[in-house]
Amino acid sequence: MTRYIFITGGVVSSLGKGLAASAIGALLQARGFTVRLAKMDPYLNVDPGTMSPFQHGEVFVTDDGAETDLDLGHYERFTGRSANKNDSISAGRIFMNVLQRERRGDYLGATIQVIPHITDEIKTFIREKDGSADFVLVEIGGTVGDIESLPFLEAIRQFGNEVGEARALFIHTTLLPYIAAAGELKTKPTQHSVKELLSVGIRPRILLCRADREIPEDEQRKIALFCNIDPQCVIPALDVKSIYEVPLSYGREGLDTQILRCFNMDAKKPDLSVWENINHRIQNPEGHVRIGIVGKYTELTDSYKSLNEALTHGGVANNVSVDLVFIEAEKFEKETDAINALENVNGILVPGGFGQRGTEGMIKAVEFARTRKIPYYGICFGMQMAVIEGVRNLCGIKNASSTEFGETSEPVVGLMTEWMKGNEIEERKAAGDLGGTMRLGAFPAKLIKGSRAAQAYGSIDISERHRHRYEVNTNYKAGLEAKGMVFSGMSPDQRLPEIVEYPDHPWFVGVQFHPELKSRPLDPHPLFVSFIRAALDQSRLV
Repeated sequence: MTRYIFITGGVVSSLGKGLAASAIGALLQARGFTVRLAKMDPYLNVDPGTMSPFQHGEVFVTDDGAETDLDLGHYERFTGRSANKNDSISAGRIFMNVLQRERRGDYLGATIQVIPHITDEIKTFIREKDGSADFVLVEIGGTVGDIESLPFLEAIRQFGNEVGEARALFIHTTLLPYIAAAGELKTKPTQHSVKELLSVGIRPRILLCRADREIPEDEQRKIALFCNIDPQCVIPALDVKSIYEVPLSYGREGLDTQILRCFNMDAKKPDLSVWENINHRIQNPEGHVRIGIVGKYTELTDSYKSLNEALTHGGVANNVSVDLVFIEAEKFEKETDAINALENVNGILVPGGFGQRGTEGMIKAVEFARTRKIPYYGICFGMQMAVIEGVRNLCGIKNASSTEFGETSEPVVGLMTEWMKGNEIEERKAAGDLGGTMRLGAFPAKLIKGSRAAQAYGSIDISERHRHRYEVNTNYKAGLEAKGMVFSGMSPDQRLPEIVEYPDHPWFVGVQFHPELKSRPLDPHPLFVSFIRAALDQSRLV
């Protein structure tokens, strides 16, 4: 019998509901249960695919090609379970589904309303997961009190009543701010947040209270009294040094014990040794490396959330800490000596991105890494910039460019119009919709035996997740290979380049896919492990 846990948030946004859901999932797995996590977002976009990284952060892509919220990355990293398109939905998708049915006449002339039509659609999203795991954890995006969240809150209220307390549990995440002038944590915002939740008919049975310091027991009792919650269900959610310490922190506070008590369930004691081992490595590194990330969206590090975590995983695998140095690519275009900022890094990484802004700066960073023999890792857009740099500076074609930046006589990178997805051809048009029209999801690739990439993977057959609309033009492949660049990974039909590298360089690899999306703390991605090892070797030469 599947049981459901709904995680809501109050007081302020960005409290870490997704991280809380992920940690709960890890704790329940440690007790021997199977879990599935899902996210419901209140925004009206159909998905985050066309949203600015500055507003929404990273877009996380699943194996089956869904563009989703970055919290699904946390779900995968903490539970090891791959998410799919049915694990994420937005208000926009909900409304679109209902309106499409209305246009088809599926409602037989009924007046379409938020209740019951929208709420029923939301409940369908929840119910379809029945039987897929022992526990289904559903995170509700937004903050209680926002008008956008009301349909979702009403839907889970109804769902909770329909399945009963034996199968549905509500956990509310709140903030206890510290007021320095008073010298104390304030519980009133939490009280008001719970009151807001009660006003829509939802009674949380567990509170996760975020705070930057210890919460005194009398304050916990006060919260329990005024929020009508058992005192042992007021769980301190204190700041920790690493996100991978959260399962241990919640376990020490007895969160999983209280969840099972609410469901009247027994289970074996949790085995958290893997999380203890990871945290020991993070807190006791044997060295450190500095990685310069030259990107477009460095003002908001959540734009590269999975990337940041994958680099941490690579560090854990090599027993070193990884210091990330974020550098805005445009700086290299505006300041002549800005490139010197890369003198003190042990590795350079150019991540994914869209549009022309900052590309000349990225190309300068590629040239710096290639000529100075500094380990270089180009991901998606970063691979394309590496290829353009090679065509310009090694093949002597100075006007080499990408059609993404406008018309060009030397289209080293161009818009894809069709590709194979399984046994079918997918087609796209330049004037088509932007949302959901890229090469999305997992695609296979064949690697050259003995290449650096094949050595890292330990195989010549791989599958990686993609998110791009432009592709390297193979008309330039022969010229680049004559200058030392090897196309070490290609699509099975040999039409689409997947990996490039310079064998005579200490470590220079560009990939068209996004390997960071598949990296997990318990299973670090092999390319990140190899890249950090190369950066560590470089640090020893300095």
